[in-house]
Amino acid sequence: MVYYRIETAKNDIRVADILLSEKEYRTANNRAYYAIFHAITAVHALDGRTYKRHKDTLANFNKDYIRTEVFPKAFGRKIIEAEEIRHASDYDDFYLATKEEAEEQIATAKEFLALVEAYCLRRMGE
Repeated sequence: MVYYRIETAKNDIRVADILLSEKEYRTANNRAYYAIFHAITAVHALDGRTYKRHKDTLANFNKDYIRTEVFPKAFGRKIIEAEEIRHASDYDDFYLATKEEAEEQIATAKEFLALVEAYCLRRMGE
């Protein structure tokens, strides 16, 4: 399950990059957020946890991995920002997503996924 979720996150980033190149910034923001979300679910899978609601997935990650500084606290803020931008991109009719914003969200997703993948591989003894 961990590997599957990491691969799903990698695919989300690949698609976000394609969308960015096609100037589809709102949808690129969506895919960047979901890359982060799937990376978080990979970490939860290490402990046999799964949550039905997004807010529970994010809240428990923050409690168990950000507050305890398993992952840098700065990512707690970046995850919240990614969620807010994804929500605006998906639901706010007049939200104007920019190229710079989409690039930043994708960069955050890539950096976070690299940390998560290294963490998961260490935890699994690889």
